[in-house]
Amino acid sequence: MKLNDYFLSTCKSFIMSRWFMLFLFTVISANFLFAQQNNFEIKGAGSNLYLEHAVSPKESFFSVGRMYNVSAKELAAFNHLKMEAGLKIGEILKIPLNKINFTQTGARTKTEANVPVYHTIEPGETLYRLGVNYNKVPLAFIKRWNHLQSNELAAGTPIIVGFLKVDKAQSALAKHKFEPVTQVAEVPQKEVKPEENKPEETVAASPEVKKPETAKSENEAPVPVQANANTITIAPVNTNSANIISGGYFMNLYNRQSQNKSFVYRNAAGGVFKSTSGWQDGKYYCFNNDASAGTVLKITDNVTGKSVYAKVLDVIPDIKQNEGLSVVISNAAADALGAGDNKFDCVVSFGK
Repeated sequence: MKLNDYFLSTCKSFIMSRWFMLFLFTVISANFLFAQQNNFEIKGAGSNLYLEHAVSPKESFFSVGRMYNVSAKELAAFNHLKMEAGLKIGEILKIPLNKINFTQTGARTKTEANVPVYHTIEPGETLYRLGVNYNKVPLAFIKRWNHLQSNELAAGTPIIVGFLKVDKAQSALAKHKFEPVTQVAEVPQKEVKPEENKPEETVAASPEVKKPETAKSENEAPVPVQANANTITIAPVNTNSANIISGGYFMNLYNRQSQNKSFVYRNAAGGVFKSTSGWQDGKYYCFNNDASAGTVLKITDNVTGKSVYAKVLDVIPDIKQNEGLSVVISNAAADALGAGDNKFDCVVSFGK
């Protein structure tokens, strides 16, 4: 082989290898960025929430900022970096989640796209605790976004806890097609099998209607079913006048739950839902956002001074009539307090 031919062959091989390496690097970078864009894991806690982004070639504070709907100046300050120094390939940037680029209602404008942000469930973590840790996002939203039918969560499960809002014209992340449903999910309904040949219980029309009830254990919570915006039916429990004690059936459970714990006291605005439960056995129930399901609350009316003990069913249903309320109790409990069917001021306490 002539020297010139050998030289040309060597140059071609070198050029082709350089092109191959550049192509390979581009593919790897694109795949890495694609993986980032399809699995946004939320970081931080409280008001200091953020995402992480690995810097790709030719990216700047401005291009990354446009991608995540955050200003370049804020991005640099959040990472304690100087804008004039630029970015390094592979550097991990923290992307702040704020009121502009993060929503936990699913709301967006016509020019925005919502990208789901996830939290991976840790062993022993509950859905209630998850909602509390991320700005008290309503559990009804989390269930609707993730198509959950119960509160049971397996460790390692990715759960949507909010959405990154990006500009469709500015961000490549807008290609995500996820469209969240912004309506609040109804209170979860479990199947309740009525006794054979026995008609279903109906919602009590007024406090004077006192329905017979079938037995349940003390620690078994009833099944709430949202009938409409004003009424909630509770699965019936057995009539037993011996269960009616001052404050209701759950006073002893309240005392046991509160042993060796610090007491939490809250001044609260109370509301009422209609139920067939509690009229004859003193089993009072409530909805509350501060305590987990199954916790018994002591509720004291500020006007009458009377107290009842009510077991928490779930968080307060996010409907118009419950706006501004801190606790919603059954009408049987409200009657025992002397509060009637109207809103009332009270003090709520429980062991935590």
